[in-house]
Amino acid sequence: METSPAPLKDRVYRSSAGIAGGIVLLALCAWLGIDAVVQGDGRTPWLALAGLLLAVPVVVAFTLRPAVFAGEDRLRIRNPFRVITLPWAAVATFRSGYSNEVLDQDGAKYQLWSIPVSLRARKKAQRNLSRAAAMDDPGRGSLLSGGRGAKERPTRAAADQAMDDLRELQETRAGEPGAQGVATVRWAWEILAPAAAGAVLLAVLSAIG
Repeated sequence: METSPAPLKDRVYRSSAGIAGGIVLLALCAWLGIDAVVQGDGRTPWLALAGLLLAVPVVVAFTLRPAVFAGEDRLRIRNPFRVITLPWAAVATFRSGYSNEVLDQDGAKYQLWSIPVSLRARKKAQRNLSRAAAMDDPGRGSLLSGGRGAKERPTRAAADQAMDDLRELQETRAGEPGAQGVATVRWAWEILAPAAAGAVLLAVLSAIG
């Protein structure tokens, strides 16, 4: 009895620096907000709550939320305020410059927030590649100074390698029956609604002074 192959597990791309920064900012918001609520007088606790209602979703949106999910049939991009789903056949190309982007067959462009470009990482990888080429051993990278032996060093920035992986997956899967379709975009109301409510409440409290 033949069994169908197991579906490919989604590859998930997220920014570790963004996540770390988000945790720090949320801890700071919690510390300042709770202190204002407990210790504040008059309208201060209400202003603090309104500020938290606005700030927390925005911090989450730009730090913890962004992710790219590359599956067997489609690419799902979770950006701060939108979720874009692109079947592989709908992907026209990936483009890297000062930001990483994907273009669909209709020419629409979507930024990959969770795969930020690091010019510093690119320069470092290029230096490693140059050292490896100079030693005529590109598979191993350069030797450590001080006679401590050889060590592999990346010759491709992590973000650029992620984009290469996505291009390869798109080229491999675009022709499959399950990878057909058009792009869909959904607004992240779970982020937008509380942030908007916090902004309105903050404006009202400030206006009634």
